[in-house]
Amino acid sequence: MTSTAREGIRRNEVHDSDLGLRIPARYRHDWALFADWCAAADHRPIPATPETLALFLHEHPAAVATQRRRLSAINAVHTRHGYPPPGRTETVRRHLDTTRTSRLDRIARLLLQRAAELPTEGWPSGLFGRRDALLLVLSATGMSFTDLTRLRRRDIRLDGNTLVATTRAGERFRLAQDPETGGNPAAAIYRRWAEIQTFLDQHPGTHLLRHHLTDPVDIIADPLDAEQARQPLLCPIDRWGHLPHAQSMTPQSVSALVRAHLSGQSPARKALSVTPQDHTDSWIEPDIVLDPDYYDRGAQARRRDHETLESLTDVFDEIEARADALLEDLMGLLEGL
Repeated sequence: MTSTAREGIRRNEVHDSDLGLRIPARYRHDWALFADWCAAADHRPIPATPETLALFLHEHPAAVATQRRRLSAINAVHTRHGYPPPGRTETVRRHLDTTRTSRLDRIARLLLQRAAELPTEGWPSGLFGRRDALLLVLSATGMSFTDLTRLRRRDIRLDGNTLVATTRAGERFRLAQDPETGGNPAAAIYRRWAEIQTFLDQHPGTHLLRHHLTDPVDIIADPLDAEQARQPLLCPIDRWGHLPHAQSMTPQSVSALVRAHLSGQSPARKALSVTPQDHTDSWIEPDIVLDPDYYDRGAQARRRDHETLESLTDVFDEIEARADALLEDLMGLLEGL
């Protein structure tokens, strides 16, 4: 870039002395409005959270074009200074596009209904049902499939009876309890899947998990260690019910599952019969009745073999003597050459 071009950029920038930022002139008015509101409302303007930006848009109603211009200004300032743009999140998009929000709300209600209908027990139907239920619940928030597959076990938690999921970019989604009943199906769905992962932490493998899903037992959950916290929240399940802890689902597989559940064409996974654990773990050794002459016959066979093999010693000695004689004759011939 030439010095003339750099000088032109400087003339088109405004320096925000309070924050130490250089603001492009075309964004000066919109950024000043946002920064002043943040100062008055005790919010940090940079880096701003999606919730802060959504609240700003809510308290400054305007035409959609005006709101988009404000978002562009705030996003541009963040990007120029090395921060992720807070306006490119689901939280903010819902405030701008009411038609889209209404459509997503209808889909969300259907996803939550489908999640509540999935099985929670049985093998392997309960295993797939618990995972898919949480997958549908998180999809109902409007979170992108890519962000959903990047979630780790540490990224989702319960705040009282409210389910909170935080994406890698820092966007937070909250599924609150019903204000009338106080219940929260999303929290119960998360607990059931977390129980599966906790059980596998304590008992790796599918054998015991199969029995747990047919005859559940109480699980005491310990705090996650560093390795467990980094494990994917949602992982693929093969046809044998194996869950690779270190492998995450792909956005394509999540999208296919969500669409299948919405259309009512999800894979039918029947519960298979599982032999009770008491029967599989116990084994009765059968009674064996030996022939009373068993030991006598064995002793006679060993005595007979000993007599037969005793004469082999003389045979081996004779073979060794002949070999020595042949070796001496060979050495004599070699010396005479």
